[in-house]
Amino acid sequence: MFRIVTIEREYGCGGAQIARQLSSQLGWKLWDRELTAEIARVANVDSSAVSMCEERVDSTFQKLVKVFWRGSYERSANLEYQPFGPDRMVEVGEEVMREIAERGNCVIVGRGAPYFLRERSDVFHVFLYAPRAEKLRRIQEQGKSLYDAEDLVDTVDRERMLFIKHYFGADWPTRSLYHVMINTAIGDENVIELVLHSMRTVEHVPA
Repeated sequence: MFRIVTIEREYGCGGAQIARQLSSQLGWKLWDRELTAEIARVANVDSSAVSMCEERVDSTFQKLVKVFWRGSYERSANLEYQPFGPDRMVEVGEEVMREIAERGNCVIVGRGAPYFLRERSDVFHVFLYAPRAEKLRRIQEQGKSLYDAEDLVDTVDRERMLFIKHYFGADWPTRSLYHVMINTAIGDENVIELVLHSMRTVEHVPA
């Protein structure tokens, strides 16, 4: 029986909203921004530090931090200190995600969840995507300009692709990981209905 759903998504396809509605219908806990907060709590850093590293190999901020620590203060710095960066985020993220999975009854959005939990038989993996025009429409509905929407669509998924390649040695998306891949242009309600129907169907398929 499935106790966990992972939602991987192209940026702008509505994955966060769909995950929220899905978790509500299932009566399960949603781990999206909540996952960021939990990783920050376990790592004892501010949530903003985690947000800057999520699904990125390296950020401009982290590069500046590394330059600073390699600079004139390097000799007097505590050599055991390491600024919070993507490597640490992945390490703590895996620990937190495995604890969350043990509790079950949850929907997890992104953050490498399909890769961390790929060996578990109680996880249903979903990948959501959409045509470019649909993604631009959704982003603009959130108040972004067309210019900003195009920039986000062109850059965010590229960072996710590099992140997965770097930390998991895999392509993004890794199609063989997912039970279903759904075009969200069919509408959020239809996506959720399809996910729930697919979960019930797969559960009754002999292993």
